[in-house]
Amino acid sequence: MTSASDTGEQPAEYEEILYSVRDRIATVTLNQPARRNALTFRMRREIINALRTAERDDDVTVILIRANGPSFSGGYALSTAPRPKPEAGAPDAPETPQPKSYWDDGSRPERWIDAEEFDGWTDQWARSCLRDWMNVWELLKPVVAMVHGHCLAGGSELMSLCDIAFVADDAQIGYPPMRGMTTPDIPYFPWKMTMAQAKYLQLTGNSVTGAEAAAMGWVAKSFPADELEAQTMRELRAMSHIAPSLLAANKESVNQAYEIMGMRTHFNQAWTMHSLSGALRPGARDFSQRLREGGLKAALEWRDGPARAEGFR
Repeated sequence: MTSASDTGEQPAEYEEILYSVRDRIATVTLNQPARRNALTFRMRREIINALRTAERDDDVTVILIRANGPSFSGGYALSTAPRPKPEAGAPDAPETPQPKSYWDDGSRPERWIDAEEFDGWTDQWARSCLRDWMNVWELLKPVVAMVHGHCLAGGSELMSLCDIAFVADDAQIGYPPMRGMTTPDIPYFPWKMTMAQAKYLQLTGNSVTGAEAAAMGWVAKSFPADELEAQTMRELRAMSHIAPSLLAANKESVNQAYEIMGMRTHFNQAWTMHSLSGALRPGARDFSQRLREGGLKAALEWRDGPARAEGFR
């Protein structure tokens, strides 16, 4: 079996990520810093392809997901219209949909999220997000996220489905769209923290720092930003010497406990509340209306302004 470490070459099919293997560690790097690593259809498919490639590679023991640029990820890229440059103070701009349709970057498989027989009664978008990130959950090899800068909305879904997350103390992690748009595509909050914390974050849409996320158990550890990479690699080097078969058995052992408690069933039903909250509830179109009438800055101010006025992120 040949790995990237054998050839030293970047796979030609990857346009929005980087992939490499060294010392038993496969590294998947989100590589669209100018877009705050917005999770486009292409990037999502490339991430999954890289994860499966690493799983098949006998030279790989553990997989790291990291990002280039100032942010881990600002969220999903959703709009078809030319995307505005993210506003200062609005780092979650990539998560914001333009009216009418999703952003087609040319890589969406035909009928992937919308088809006549499904539109109007099932939420194919939310279901596609779950299908993607459950690949991380089901992978035999452990997947570790190294998070810095902003990790918002869809970015936090990817981070939260990783087996371990190491984050910068000053990272900003949260799900602002819950303040005025929809419930999460993947409702991970009750499974990553206590009920008190889960309800607080999901009801407010507030973000927390990496240090706060570590204190509440959302992530494994946080480190000063200038130490994040060194400390993460220290952890991975040690982990990479554990037998892959034993890592797989221990990952499955923990996963099994959450499956028994109903996590997968909860996730599989999440599209219903996402659809109701985003399309059928009173006021579901308010954000889109403000976006059309006043632009992105006005819509974000309507959604996030009251919280920011009180000092919340």
